[in-house]
Amino acid sequence: MNKKVLLIEDDKIVRENTAEILTLANYSVKTAENGKEGVLLAKKHIPDIIICDILMPELDGYGVLQIISQTPELEHIPFIFLSAKTHYEDLRKGMELGADDYITKPFEESELLRAIESRLKRVEAFDQKTTVIETTSQTTHISLENIKNLEKYLAQKKVYKFKKEETIYCTGTQSNHLFLIKKGTVITYKINEQGKEFVTGIFNSQQYFGYTSYIKNLPHFENAKAITNTELYKITKDEITGIINNNNHIVYDFIDLLANNIIEYKEQLILLAYASVRKKTARTLLNLLKKQQHKTDSEIIISRKNLANSIGIAKETLIRTLHDFKNEKLIEVNTKNIKILDKNKLFKIQ
Repeated sequence: MNKKVLLIEDDKIVRENTAEILTLANYSVKTAENGKEGVLLAKKHIPDIIICDILMPELDGYGVLQIISQTPELEHIPFIFLSAKTHYEDLRKGMELGADDYITKPFEESELLRAIESRLKRVEAFDQKTTVIETTSQTTHISLENIKNLEKYLAQKKVYKFKKEETIYCTGTQSNHLFLIKKGTVITYKINEQGKEFVTGIFNSQQYFGYTSYIKNLPHFENAKAITNTELYKITKDEITGIINNNNHIVYDFIDLLANNIIEYKEQLILLAYASVRKKTARTLLNLLKKQQHKTDSEIIISRKNLANSIGIAKETLIRTLHDFKNEKLIEVNTKNIKILDKNKLFKIQ
């Protein structure tokens, strides 16, 4: 179907000659001899592009452009000024009002046709881009509404990789995602005024973190970093809605997760306030082993620094305590791992 051009020009000879040029170029042309008539034709026929003179009786070209720009069904239409006025102030005024181009009289036929073709191509490209965005949005929405199998859905998502000791987020950064660990280990920690780290959480494969700030829609109140080479999924609120709507059991998983964390934090506070160094160390080791329950060899992979920071004691104090546990045959220690030998005895330490 031929593209529709609305030509608004008060000079009869220019109007008829220009209309003939456009018709020969296979455009469907409507013409108006003044601004008011042009606006009425635009509203009635909704052209693909408008070419308008500036100096006209009743309503000039600037007035036409203002009305077109404020009319929802017309505001997207490309608008080209056609005028003998060539002063910089006139050009600037037209562009500030929203004109797409400015052709001065007299003009070459090819100049006019190139300007029209260029503007129509831009509109077509924009429409195609918008269609792609809308289609993608609809596809995403549909996929979110039909998340029946969480593992299959996650398999389609981008995996974010972090190297050992690489920061994932910092205190004060905006919380935009819930994080799910595909593989690896992550710690969250706070730093006090003296620059000392205190580990607030240790998370392993298939565990979520970063949810407190995310749920409250607040910036992160702690830092997070990978302590092994780690792979993560980032999950948005829309995705969470789709997941929960079609996987009701996950609601209970989240409730269980939050409840367990509250219990752990309370126990940790009691340990910090009242327990001996030996008891704090023993219970922390057991808690870490519980978090790494997918491992079958009772090994804990964590640096001495991070372990000390999670217990709230000096690294030197931790090393002495681990040495004592080793002598008591409760654990085995090497440079990278700590292996639990006797969970029952560790639990009974006071």
